[in-house]
This record gives sequence, C-alpha cells and structure tokens, in this order.
Amino acid sequence: MNKKTLSYVGITLLVGIVVASFFDNIENNGTWYGANDYTHVINTDSSVQKSIELACMDCHSNYTNRVWYDNIVPVSFLIKHHVNEGKHELNFSEFATYTVKKQKHKLHEIAEQLEAGEMPMSGYVTMHPTANLSAAQKQTLINWSKNAIDSIELNATELN
Repeated sequence: MNKKTLSYVGITLLVGIVVASFFDNIENNGTWYGANDYTHVINTDSSVQKSIELACMDCHSNYTNRVWYDNIVPVSFLIKHHVNEGKHELNFSEFATYTVKKQKHKLHEIAEQLEAGEMPMSGYVTMHPTANLSAAQKQTLINWSKNAIDSIELNATELN
C-alpha cells in the first residue's frame, strides 16, 4: 500500500472510532443502593459493604463508576458487555426483588466464585487495583454470603 492509501485507511478508522464512541454508551447510571438493594434483605456490616463496593458493584449493580478509558472504543464495548452480563448474573441493587430461592442461589454462587478465585475478574482488578481483595477480605465475603443464606432461610421460615 502506498502512503496515500494508508492515510485514508487511518483517517477512516479514526473517524469510525469517534463515531462509534457516540453510539456506544454504558447506560448504567442508577444508584448502588435503593429500595431493592441487598442491604434490605441481608445484615451487612460496613467492612463487607465496602469490599462489595470496591470489588463488585461496578458490574453487579445499577450504577457503574466509570473512568475515562471506559468511553474509548473498543474498551467501551467490552465494558458494556461485562456490565450487562454482570447485572444479568447478579444485581446487588435489585437483590430484594429476587425470590428467596434465587437469593440463596446467588449467595451460594458468590461464595463459590470467591473460593475458586473467579471473582473479581482479573482483568477488572488489573484496571481497578482497589478491587484486589486480600485473602482475609475474600474469606469475610465468603463467610458473609454463607451466613446470609442461613439468615434468609430463617426469615423465610418465620414468615411461613
């Protein structure tokens, strides 16, 4: 290819990225906490809540705390996909709307994924170092989720 062709290709790609940036938006501008969040269903101390905020809420809530590079294509496409998938799997902002069975299942999955080292995702931790939970923080979240299952079962039994 000659220089003129390369210039046209480069300009076309740049224009395409700029145009795509206007159309790709992570529409996740609600709030972490509201009428249906997990704290209305599960007793949660401040250390657990802080760990959840640092490591989970950007992808598993109605609000994503975005940084500047989240708006750059193709990063924005990847972030949008992860946020949508994360909210589909577990949404802490809507946790109280889940059935008791689903709440227990999601809490079990939290413990399982933390124990397996699958969450928080390594790519997320790379870009958000504050989400890198210590072994003690992970264990606290695992214990919290397991205790929450028992608490939800007890509350469901009391309501019946």
